[in-house]
Amino acid sequence: MDIVGFLKSQFICHLLICYIFIVSGLIINFIQLLTLILWPINKQLFRRINCRLAYCISSQMVMLLEWWSGTDCTLYTDPESYHKYGKENAIVILNHNFEIDFLCGWNFCERFGVLGSSKVLAKKELSYMPIIGWMWYFLEIVFCKRKWEEDRKTVMQKLLNLRDYPENFWFLIHCEGTRFTEQKHEISMQVAEAKGLPKLKYHLLPRTKGFAVTVQCLRNVVSAVYDSTLNFRNNENPTLLGVLNGKKYHADLYVRRIPLEEVPEDEQECSNWLHKLYQEKDAFQEEYYRTGTYPAVPIVPPRRPWTLLNWLFWALLLLYPLFKLLINMINSGSSLTLASFAFVIVMGKWMIGVTEINKGSTYGNNDNKQKQK
Repeated sequence: MDIVGFLKSQFICHLLICYIFIVSGLIINFIQLLTLILWPINKQLFRRINCRLAYCISSQMVMLLEWWSGTDCTLYTDPESYHKYGKENAIVILNHNFEIDFLCGWNFCERFGVLGSSKVLAKKELSYMPIIGWMWYFLEIVFCKRKWEEDRKTVMQKLLNLRDYPENFWFLIHCEGTRFTEQKHEISMQVAEAKGLPKLKYHLLPRTKGFAVTVQCLRNVVSAVYDSTLNFRNNENPTLLGVLNGKKYHADLYVRRIPLEEVPEDEQECSNWLHKLYQEKDAFQEEYYRTGTYPAVPIVPPRRPWTLLNWLFWALLLLYPLFKLLINMINSGSSLTLASFAFVIVMGKWMIGVTEINKGSTYGNNDNKQKQK
C-alpha cells in the first residue's frame, strides 16, 4: 500500500473508532440520565445499573489497548495476593509517568472484573467533559478543585458515600497529583529539600492529604492498598494516539498488596508512611531500569472477551446508520451532514489531546510552587 493509501486508511479507522465511541458514549450518558429516577427509589439498583453502563464506555478504551493495539501487560506480584484481586475493595496507588498510565490502570481493573465500578480522584474540570466526565458523575466519582481548603469537606462526603457501595470497587489514585515531567520534578524536589524530605529520582513528591482522607473515610470498607508501579520495556514512550494507530507496547506492572491495617490512622503518621512508600517505589524503578524486571513473579492475567464483544455490539449497531448517512451525504451534499462529521473528528482529537503530556495539567509548575510550601 502506498503512503497516501495508508494515511487514508488510518484516517478512516480513526474516524470510525471516534464515531462509535462518541455516539455510543452520548447514548449511554442519556440512559444514565434516565436512571436518576431510580436514586430516591432504589439507590443500590441505580448504582448497579450505572456500573454496567459505565463499563460499556470505559471498556471501549481498554479494547483499543488489549485488542486493537495488542499491547502486552505483564503483572508482577505475589501469587498469594493475586488470588485476592477483584474479590475485595482496594485503594490503588499508581505512578503517573506515562500518557496512557490511566488506560493501563483500567486494564488492570478489567482483568479482575472491577472496571465498571472503579473509582478515581479526578480534577473538577473533567466532570464537564462529555462521555467520560459525565459517566464518572453517575459513578459517584470524587472530583476536586485541587484547593484543599475547599476540597476537604466535599471529598470526605463523597468518600463516605462509598461505604455502602454494592459492588467491589478499586479506588485509583495518583498521589503525585499530576503527570511527571522534568520541570515539575525539579520544582517538586526543591519543595522536598525545603521541607527536609528525602528526594525522589523517578517520582514527584506525593501529596499526602488526599490519600490520608481516603484511607480515613474508607477504613473497614477497603481491605488493602495496592501499590502499583508501571513501566514500559525498551524505553517505550506510549501515547494514546499510538494505541489508536494500533501500535503495540509492552507494559510491566508491579503490584504489592498492603493490608490496610498496616497504614497508620493518624494523619501525620499516614503522611510519613506514604513518603516512605514513594521512596520504596523509587527503589523499584531504579531496579527496573537496571535489570528490566521487578522483584516478583511475572503473571499475565488472561484477557476477558467482554471488552471486544461490547465494542462489536456498538459497531454493528452504529455502523449501518453511518454508512446510510454517507450515502445520503454523497447524494445530497448536505452541509449539516458534513458539519456533523467535522464535529465527530474535532471531538475525537480533543479527547485524545486531554491526555497528552505536553498539554497536561500545569499543576506543580512554577506558578504553583508557592502553594506547595
